[in-house]
Amino acid sequence: MLEGKNVVTAVVVAEAAAIGIISAASRDDSGAITSAGAVDAFDMHVGDCFDDTAFGATDVSELPGVPCSDPHDNEVYALWDISGSWPGDENVEELAYQGCFDRFEAAIGRSYEDSVIDYTVIYPSEESWNRLDDREVICVAYHMEFEKLTGSVLGSGL
Repeated sequence: MLEGKNVVTAVVVAEAAAIGIISAASRDDSGAITSAGAVDAFDMHVGDCFDDTAFGATDVSELPGVPCSDPHDNEVYALWDISGSWPGDENVEELAYQGCFDRFEAAIGRSYEDSVIDYTVIYPSEESWNRLDDREVICVAYHMEFEKLTGSVLGSGL
């Protein structure tokens, strides 16, 4: 199922300085990002595009949002919450990856096994779970050959 795919992991909650973001991204009335800038990890929307600089950090609080019409590295394809009590470090990661896998085909329009799109997840740390009541998982699509994406991958069948 996830075998043979390069999987990158990030966990929610870090300093914006660690990823070099200064100004906030702008959104239009529909919520789409219209100019590049910081997007709070808790304010990400399905369809938001961003670049890889966030994945150099262990924890992430802001992501470098860009309009999807510009070349970009990643796109949010699903958001969902983990229910219940803290499942533990290993289990939270497993739940996040499985949940995003389960949502992949409906979002992208092609099965994971047949797609050129890969995915990773941003999920709560124990600290953010307890301190911020963070339960959200962000499912992130990217090109498996690390090519820049232009336009949305949602429903693309890539």
